[in-house]
Amino acid sequence: MTAVNVTKVEVLDNPARFTSPFKFDISFECLIPLKEDLEWKLVYVGSADTTQYDQEIESILVGPVPVGLNRFTFQAPPPDPTKIPPSDLVGVTVILLQGHYRNTEFVRIGFYVNNEIEGLKPEDELPPVGTVDVKQVVRNILSGKPRVTRFNIEWDPVTLS
Repeated sequence: MTAVNVTKVEVLDNPARFTSPFKFDISFECLIPLKEDLEWKLVYVGSADTTQYDQEIESILVGPVPVGLNRFTFQAPPPDPTKIPPSDLVGVTVILLQGHYRNTEFVRIGFYVNNEIEGLKPEDELPPVGTVDVKQVVRNILSGKPRVTRFNIEWDPVTLS
């Protein structure tokens, strides 16, 4: 049984410049009293080829969490473009919104992200690798079809009174 169900994740300020913060409005239901805070993380996947370029760009604690419906806005800075291979700065990547309880992941919500050079038409040629100015890159989080993975974890034992 799960203790926390994410009911809605709304991507705010989308599309946005690559250098703009990420903003999410997260709604969830807490089914049992929790003794500890929930931790939420945002991970930017820098390259599809290796996890070496993944960046945990923000981690926040939310709590105490009352039983019932809860909502908060999660804001995270943009990824550090110097830690992304130049060939992966433009194109499709992924961001992962992760929920943790007691250092154990209970939910992972993945969104595809399309990074494009502003004003570049599909028939135009991409500039040479390493010459893209991140101030010209616009990101579009494809929020309509997130990939949600739930993990069974050990929550707090329920105390009967």
